Amino acid sequence: MKIVRFLAGGTEHLGSLHDDGRVTLLEGELFGSLRDTGRPVTVDKLLAPLEPRDILCVGLNYKRHAAESGAEPPAHPVLFLKNSGAVQNPGDPIFLPRFLRSDKVDYEAELAVVIGTACHNVRREDAFAHVLGYTCGNDVSARDWQRNGGGGQWCRGKSFATFCPLGPAIVTTDEIPDPGVLGIKTLLNGEVMQDCSTADMIFDVPALVAFLSASMLLRPGTVILTGTPHGVGVARTPPVFLQPGDIVTVEIDRIGRLTNPVAEEPIAA
Repeated sequence: MKIVRFLAGGTEHLGSLHDDGRVTLLEGELFGSLRDTGRPVTVDKLLAPLEPRDILCVGLNYKRHAAESGAEPPAHPVLFLKNSGAVQNPGDPIFLPRFLRSDKVDYEAELAVVIGTACHNVRREDAFAHVLGYTCGNDVSARDWQRNGGGGQWCRGKSFATFCPLGPAIVTTDEIPDPGVLGIKTLLNGEVMQDCSTADMIFDVPALVAFLSASMLLRPGTVILTGTPHGVGVARTPPVFLQPGDIVTVEIDRIGRLTNPVAEEPIAA
């Protein structure tokens, strides 16, 4: 099933997105039981498919991205956190920070894992039992604040408002039995900037769930951003950073396309 969250008539709903583009209304809870009513609905506005409880992010998790960053592949997953207030809907703008200014904002296409049931000290072989599904994520990053303004921590440059677009749908695990063989791309104004496969991950999804749940509780609604492939803007010569008017699309096989325009952060007078 492809689960979407949307507004219709001013009310938030969950729906099942069909291959022909129709959406039918779902009844129940995202982390409980869901039933497809079969009743077609008109989507007024598509929302991020969930409001994450926590956003756990993994850095340097693709071999070729680690190489372009000049880093050795890590011995353990590199964990950082992203503020849940950074979540943005499909189609809504990524705002370039202007109150706390950044002129070095970068895209990062990522496979996002949605935890469906609480897990603690989960073994690798049991990891998929705790995953509800997958969606597209964009780990937007202000490279100047990430590297120089966070006291050695990445979360400052990763957590500005709108810096975590998610969507368009959560695709349940029955439709993606192996998340380790998915093509993943970023397109910037139609030009392919990242083009890779999740097969290039250093730590695959079961390894990440096992490691992150080790002595730590992952609750339903936790989102794991699993790292970005090579081709990020900061590693290019010359660097490519997001500009007002840009259009960024993250595309992952079997999940869909997550597109956001780029605009300047509005500052009240």
